[in-house]
Amino acid sequence: MSPLILVTNDDGILSPGLVAAAEAVAPLGELLIVAPRYQQTAMGQAFPKGDDVGIIEEFKLAVNDKMVTGYGVHGSPAQAVSHAILELAEKKPELCVSGINYGENVGLTLMVSGTVGAAFEATTYDIPAIAISQVVAPELYHAAEYPLVNWDAAGHFTRHFAERVLKEKLPSEIAVLNVNVPASATTESAIRLTTQGQQKYFILRKPSKRDFSLGYDLELDPAIDTDKMEESSDIKAVLVDKVVSVTPLAWNLTAKTKWGREYDG
Repeated sequence: MSPLILVTNDDGILSPGLVAAAEAVAPLGELLIVAPRYQQTAMGQAFPKGDDVGIIEEFKLAVNDKMVTGYGVHGSPAQAVSHAILELAEKKPELCVSGINYGENVGLTLMVSGTVGAAFEATTYDIPAIAISQVVAPELYHAAEYPLVNWDAAGHFTRHFAERVLKEKLPSEIAVLNVNVPASATTESAIRLTTQGQQKYFILRKPSKRDFSLGYDLELDPAIDTDKMEESSDIKAVLVDKVVSVTPLAWNLTAKTKWGREYDG
């Protein structure tokens, strides 16, 4: 029986990156395309409230020259995944692919990523997941008009990892494969098994004096310190060595270092 593959993202149902992911995995099974109705970058695994949350709209999307139905959920990436599994899927998906995201998700930014958050939400339903992102200019991270990007390499690696997970499954201790593709990548680019970099990667810029009664978006500045960069890190792989990074992620955030022995029974 053909596996059901849930394709989602955090950039919104009309993102070309979402279609690129769907086109990449379409030969591997049946598609269920469900994503936030609007741009939801940096929502992590949030479940916001609101009068319109949970509204689901149907869209016709061109996937490999075939029109297919996609669903835009008013809400976060994680909410889109949950509505997909609980309401829209006729059977349990065997894989969730989240992406292809406008912008890399590496280092200590992972907790913010809606792309990664959607993938982790799928794993709460015991569905293995891949989060895949492509490096783009920072000004495109929150773009709602979806500028033109070449997804060929990222699509190639989306299919590569999806096919492998469907065939081999993931070990129980791995929840999500976090894949990041350099902007300069080709289908021949090397793949490196990496660890999550222990740098913030971006820092928030201190605002100048302003009127607190007015809205304000904190701005980002690059914060890569190559002298402190781990050789195995996703940041080094993608942004320095320009190779494809795949980082196995787990749910267990418990630190391995011993602390507070006086509390040990």
